[in-house]
Amino acid sequence: MNKKKFGFLLLVVFMVPLAGELKFYPVEGNFRVSFGTPLFFFFLLWRRSLHQYTLILSVSLSVVLLRVGLEVRGNEIEAAEAFMRHFPVFFYYLTYGLLFQFLNVPKFYSKPFIVGLCGVVLEVMASMSEMVIRSGLAEQAVGFDLWLLLEIAIIRSFFVLGFFNILLYRQAKVEEEQHKKQSEHMMMVVSGLYAESIHLKKSMNDAETVTKESYDLYRKIRNLSVEESASSLLGIASRVHEIKKDNQRIYAGLSQVITRESEASYLPIERIGEIVKKANEQYAELLGKQVAFKVTCKGDHPAYPTYALLSILNNLISNAVEAIGEEGYIELTVKNKGDFVDIIVTDNGRGVPDKMRDIIFKHGYTSKFDSSGEASTGIGLSYVQEVVEGMNGSINLLDEEGKTSFLIRLPQENLVEMGQ
Repeated sequence: MNKKKFGFLLLVVFMVPLAGELKFYPVEGNFRVSFGTPLFFFFLLWRRSLHQYTLILSVSLSVVLLRVGLEVRGNEIEAAEAFMRHFPVFFYYLTYGLLFQFLNVPKFYSKPFIVGLCGVVLEVMASMSEMVIRSGLAEQAVGFDLWLLLEIAIIRSFFVLGFFNILLYRQAKVEEEQHKKQSEHMMMVVSGLYAESIHLKKSMNDAETVTKESYDLYRKIRNLSVEESASSLLGIASRVHEIKKDNQRIYAGLSQVITRESEASYLPIERIGEIVKKANEQYAELLGKQVAFKVTCKGDHPAYPTYALLSILNNLISNAVEAIGEEGYIELTVKNKGDFVDIIVTDNGRGVPDKMRDIIFKHGYTSKFDSSGEASTGIGLSYVQEVVEGMNGSINLLDEEGKTSFLIRLPQENLVEMGQ
């Protein structure tokens, strides 16, 4: 038994006997109602992983020892006499725990009402076993009110069940939130891989073109009998071809990762917008910026391919975050235009200079530099344009004073088919 389980066992052995001393007498006589039984029922339900028989025996014995100790100290009677008076309670907790195991109560967790009924049966049977032992020791019948016993058992068992289900619900909500965060993180990772796979595919095509052109040039030079230059070109063509093969292997691996995530490949646009918003709120916080985000979806939309749309939106919105100074706002608006979907990303960052408007979608263009003066790769907008045009769509920079807006217009049918 590890330290954590042993610590929990000590807690139960300490708490249940103490709770058993918090008691009241609902009717005249010796019939007592304590809080030990509800607490014991709760602990049995809560920690299924603990060795149950060890727990049951430990609690049963600790209750007897505490009551004997308290009576010996308070009334100055012999320990043997006090033990005989309180020993029957050992069978109460023992019967309760063993029946809990025999009925395998945890298997009914999905049926709370049955769990509550099991608690009632456990308490009634445990009380009867204790009374039988007391009757044997006293050599006379010990009377009890069965209906009162049932009433108390129902109240205590279903009270514990209600409290336990509240804890289970809270735990389920926490696990659901954790799963949601992990799912969102995985979606952003895969959307990033999706974007990289587009770049890699283009790189493969470029490598194929360079290989072909190098080999064509090699044949021309070889015909001119310039052997040294021809050999150099042939070597270049071979190395480029090797790069292409490496890229193909990487592309195949990325494709498998993206394909394995196909279960979450289509989501409502509201959910996609929420994921992008949350991710870029964290990005803005990382950059030390205060950015207000707003996502608006107009019209009825079908589910869209998650990774294709996430990669497009994340590129545009992360660019907007970087373009904003210390504080600003970003708006994402998605409109259903019938056969087309309009996506508008607006920010109040530094904007695009007029002389740069014609080249912002070209490979290598960037307006962002790091602290050492190194430029970024400049592939964000060119990638977005490439994906958008691959769906027969368009992307344009809108003329708006005081803010920067990009309008993407996509055929809805092509967008839906993009994830297939």
